[in-house]
Amino acid sequence: MSSAKPEAIEKLLDAARVLSTETVMFHTAIAAASGLSATESKAADFLARLGPLTPKELAEHSGLAPASVTALIDRLERKGVVSRKPHPADRRKVLVELDERKSAAAAPRWDYLVSSVAELCARYSAEQLRTITEFVTEAAAITHRATARLTGNESERQVRRTDV
Repeated sequence: MSSAKPEAIEKLLDAARVLSTETVMFHTAIAAASGLSATESKAADFLARLGPLTPKELAEHSGLAPASVTALIDRLERKGVVSRKPHPADRRKVLVELDERKSAAAAPRWDYLVSSVAELCARYSAEQLRTITEFVTEAAAITHRATARLTGNESERQVRRTDV
């Protein structure tokens, strides 16, 4: 049996590890520039991508324990990043909503990364991009499950394409 595939897998895992570290460092820098922790920044990202969520939904999407999410929302609310609003369909629930002005103010910090990755994507065919997207989507789902296992919040929710 050829060693080409195991070697390719090892190289891919090494590259993914480097990408993961660089991504964490980038998000830490983005968060710091916004006066947030990395976790607070990523919670805001869930709200920016998915719209207002209940605290339970935010816990499910993030993989964080519900008690941790409550404290997280409290901190974000004190910082003016989110607000709690009554749920329109269920008076017993609240929705956590992102302050769009704060989100818009942070958007230019992403310009270089987004434009550079778009340039990188231009080098690949549509089929190659579909394969990369499938891989990244599945890797995100695995990472979500790993987070949930570590935090004890093992919901059955799967990462959807809108989550990645």
